Amino acid sequence: MKYTLLYDGDCPLCRREVEWFCRRDPEAIEAIDIALPGFDASEYGFVYEDVHRELHGIKPDGTVTVGMESVREAYRVIGLGFMMNFTAYWPFRPIADWGYRRFAANRIRIGSWLGRPVCDDGACKPPSNPPMP
Repeated sequence: MKYTLLYDGDCPLCRREVEWFCRRDPEAIEAIDIALPGFDASEYGFVYEDVHRELHGIKPDGTVTVGMESVREAYRVIGLGFMMNFTAYWPFRPIADWGYRRFAANRIRIGSWLGRPVCDDGACKPPSNPPMP
């Protein structure tokens, strides 16, 4: 089974990172775009507002990850956990978790500041479904 990652495809930076995860190891992650019409958070046992607030993931054993823990797990399953491991320990964890929450709350705005296109009609962004095998 794969690690299921529920991400916001309307966030240009989030979409780009998830697409990179899927290219790096297509067998490791099942990416679900919560911005697509018809997405139902309750199918995964979540509340709509919660999945739109922070990144959520579901490990193959059913364990749920939220926020920065989901980022750490995504890096781990694609074989690059060493890049994020330090963020799980003091004194880095509270700083990384706080920084992630600030990013998540402002992800669309931050993406547009960094030159990533954001369009209300969705016409200028690439497909939000990462390539899957």
